[in-house]
Amino acid sequence: MVSIRALVLNCTLKPSPTPSSSDQLGREVVAELARQGVDGEIVRVVDHGVRFGVSTDEGDGDGWPAIRAKLLAAQILIIATPIWLGQPASVTKMVLERLDAELSETDDEGRLLTYGKVAGVAVVGNEDGAHHTIAEIQGALSEVGFTLAAAGATYWVGEALHKVDYRDAGPKPDTTGRTTKALALNSAHLARLLAEQPYPPPEAQGAAVGPSREPA
Repeated sequence: MVSIRALVLNCTLKPSPTPSSSDQLGREVVAELARQGVDGEIVRVVDHGVRFGVSTDEGDGDGWPAIRAKLLAAQILIIATPIWLGQPASVTKMVLERLDAELSETDDEGRLLTYGKVAGVAVVGNEDGAHHTIAEIQGALSEVGFTLAAAGATYWVGEALHKVDYRDAGPKPDTTGRTTKALALNSAHLARLLAEQPYPPPEAQGAAVGPSREPA
């Protein structure tokens, strides 16, 4: 069986060791991936001094290159994010901006380095916005070369005007737990398929690997 690794980027606004519901759901995803024979690691992005930008390395102690090295070594990427004002967290948007640089990074056959990697999303928050947040993140990840598995997201949102966090709400095996299992199962399955049979190079596709980008 092909060896598969997963990286979960916890995009909470809270630095360690502050408890994080995004971390809780991310750990549940890692646990389900482990049941599929996938080794997983969680990185809390805010702890690593990642700089704003759209390159692979913004210099001056930028923490992104080390995280990117873990991402390139993994076959599955999970973005775990809270919802704020109905939007993905600002840390999540910064990560997506940094991933924009992958549109210029290719292998020896001209494929994006993200080709063959599977991406999933895990979202926590109060009130509504989970589907909107998932759609934003999945759209961006697809554009920069990741492949999305069927049912490739899991989420939990609390009731309107309540202040209960996911980490305090207790296990949700029949709702969030079920979607987390599907995310892990389908992502691991797809990652193995893509590892065994990679995407063809651009010459075979007769097209460029991705949309061009104008410098901001």
